[in-house]
Amino acid sequence: MKKLLLLVTLFACGFGGFATAARAAQGVDQSDPQALIKTATQQVLDEVRSQSIAPGDIARIRDIVDRDILPYVDFRRTTRLAMGPHWRTATPAQQQQVMDQFQLLLIHLYAGALAQLKPDQQIEYQPMRNAPGDTDVVVRTLAQTSGKPVEIDYRLYKTPQGWRLYDLNVLGAWLIQTYRAQFNEKIQQGGVDGLIQFLSSRNQELQAGKP
Repeated sequence: MKKLLLLVTLFACGFGGFATAARAAQGVDQSDPQALIKTATQQVLDEVRSQSIAPGDIARIRDIVDRDILPYVDFRRTTRLAMGPHWRTATPAQQQQVMDQFQLLLIHLYAGALAQLKPDQQIEYQPMRNAPGDTDVVVRTLAQTSGKPVEIDYRLYKTPQGWRLYDLNVLGAWLIQTYRAQFNEKIQQGGVDGLIQFLSSRNQELQAGKP
């Protein structure tokens, strides 16, 4: 289960900023949301196949994220939706700090499972249900494990540069929804700076090896 959660959450932790068209990977069909998810997933698996990754190798994980995932994601949108109306009251500097710390938190939380990710991980892609002209779609997959297949869904929206991932669902839990309540609680207690401090402190604890 951990290796599956890592695989999909690696997309989430790779959301660290909106990649412009200039940074988008060449040769990738970004006009097809399902093809985009397939390509990005395979790039991560290829990286694992080329060289195993130690769970504590945060630097290499971030390198994978920056190179193989950022061109396909919009973490600014993810963070904005997770913060809800508080996003509008935050300064640009605060928004950037929340995005940076949120990205690092996700990396730390799931890096420990990276060593268990197998290059032969099997992913089954379900038929698309979107109608022609839809600008917000969900790519549904089933990840095969030794036990029951796990449903993993990716939500993307259409941009002038192609489709961009901004949310994902594992076992019924959407990433944005999961963090929205926690973010709201921390902002109610200490403002946006309170949320930044919480995320920063948690990252420091995880960096030090605290569970």
